[in-house]
Amino acid sequence: MGKVFNVSADCKPDLHYMVNIDGRLSKIKEMVDRGDYFTINRARQYGKTTTLKALACYLAKGDTLTDAVRSKFPGYEVLDLDFQKLSYRDFESEASFVKAFSRESLKKDGRRISIPEQIRTRLTEFSKTTSKEIILADLFGCFADWCAESSRPIVLLIDEIDSATNNQVFIDFLAQLRGAYIERDEVPAFQSVILASVYDIKNLKSKFVKDENHKMNSPWNIAADFLVDMSFSACDIAGMLRTYEADYHTGMDREEIADLLYEYTSGYPYLVSRICKILDERIAGSDGFSDKQDAWTRTGVLEAVKILLYEKNTLFDSLINKLNDDPQLKKMLHSILFLGGSVSFNPDSHIIDVASMLGFLKNDQGNLAVANRIFEMRLYNYFLSEEEIRYRTFSPDAEEKSQFIQDGRLNMKQILEKFIIHWQDIYGPSEEKFAEENGRKLFLLYIKPIINGTGNYYIESHTRNHRRTDVIIDYRGEQFITEIKIWHGNAYNERGEKQLSDYLDYYHLKKGYMLSFNFNKKKKIGLQEIVLGDKLLIEAVV
Repeated sequence: MGKVFNVSADCKPDLHYMVNIDGRLSKIKEMVDRGDYFTINRARQYGKTTTLKALACYLAKGDTLTDAVRSKFPGYEVLDLDFQKLSYRDFESEASFVKAFSRESLKKDGRRISIPEQIRTRLTEFSKTTSKEIILADLFGCFADWCAESSRPIVLLIDEIDSATNNQVFIDFLAQLRGAYIERDEVPAFQSVILASVYDIKNLKSKFVKDENHKMNSPWNIAADFLVDMSFSACDIAGMLRTYEADYHTGMDREEIADLLYEYTSGYPYLVSRICKILDERIAGSDGFSDKQDAWTRTGVLEAVKILLYEKNTLFDSLINKLNDDPQLKKMLHSILFLGGSVSFNPDSHIIDVASMLGFLKNDQGNLAVANRIFEMRLYNYFLSEEEIRYRTFSPDAEEKSQFIQDGRLNMKQILEKFIIHWQDIYGPSEEKFAEENGRKLFLLYIKPIINGTGNYYIESHTRNHRRTDVIIDYRGEQFITEIKIWHGNAYNERGEKQLSDYLDYYHLKKGYMLSFNFNKKKKIGLQEIVLGDKLLIEAVV
């Protein structure tokens, strides 16, 4: 059986199509060579386990070392553990933790690490002991002797340290690691310690310790900054697709598909792999896509995105659950998405810090932004679903929807015409404040059921502000650029027309659309066509 795209657990080179991560491994190894202790904190399904497993092999091979390091030793001894394999009872006391840690360490003997006989005997005694007198100091005494006896430096890797939450033993374990790090010029210690988790140690500390005076006093303050970018670049994605193309010869434009995947995901590993998996296993051979050659196109990618946006998965569940648990975060995101609100990125804000750590938000030149287009579209759908009941009289009925689709194509001009009528009938006399805050939302509510099931929409983040928003609608591979804006005079409107014209150049389109909310009492309501150079702009004014 051939390789597949993987979205479950770690990726294995012999089984899965993967991005080449050698460059990342090399950068991490530089930290190990320096003797850094650090944590790899990344969001869920961001490739942490895949990276750790690859790193364990990478470090253990002497031929991967720099000349300076190779002259001292042929490679590293690597003890790679997974705290997910430890149970709650393993953290009940120091004795139970020492027993479990020794048990898991012994399982690694003969793999990427060779445990000396004397150390193996001690670890075996620890793993079988029934004594409650054994403490962490005993285990770390064994570590020191082990590091002294080993012919090669030892690196400790621990995955899934989130599994160690809500117990004091793990905090004490970190404190012992910190002590060993500080005294390593006098007492042999691990060359490097690498912990992998979603939450950083500071946040774990705040969960463990109830005493407010000690919340931020983490024993992991020795950790070096981990600045290695683990997201996929468009070049990374193209490299993965090159391997796939060598197997299936679809004739795809790898660079175009890679760029499109990056546009929608910002390189979030799970989202990239999930879209690729849908393309390979669900789009190819489906209605409208007879084979893989038809699937690996722009239209195929957009169809895969549509499927992804409407499926249930743990990543989206985590995102929505976070919103439901935190009304303040929910309100803040609603303002950013619909009102053009600007929120400064502040790492000292607990809400922003946690949402960023979970991969939902990012620092975009000092302002808070949704991390990628897929998350943003999912959030728009979430918020709009909540509003559909409130504004149910505004959505077109089933009979109306059919008139907007002609010969399988979306008639955007007619949609704008009908929107004007609906708006004037229901919300025309509304106050200006209502229109500014709800106009864009109501347009999205109007368009959503028309394209639902066939098309997608998203908002261009760099144009989303109080005055202007560009909505990109993809329908059966055809794109419709619609600028939604608040009227601020003729001069501003003319600048908007020029901006839209330039934007159409970027998308290689000749026709664009504008929806203007005008609060001038002398405004002229209706639809007009504006010729600007070789572009046709259709503007609706309400």
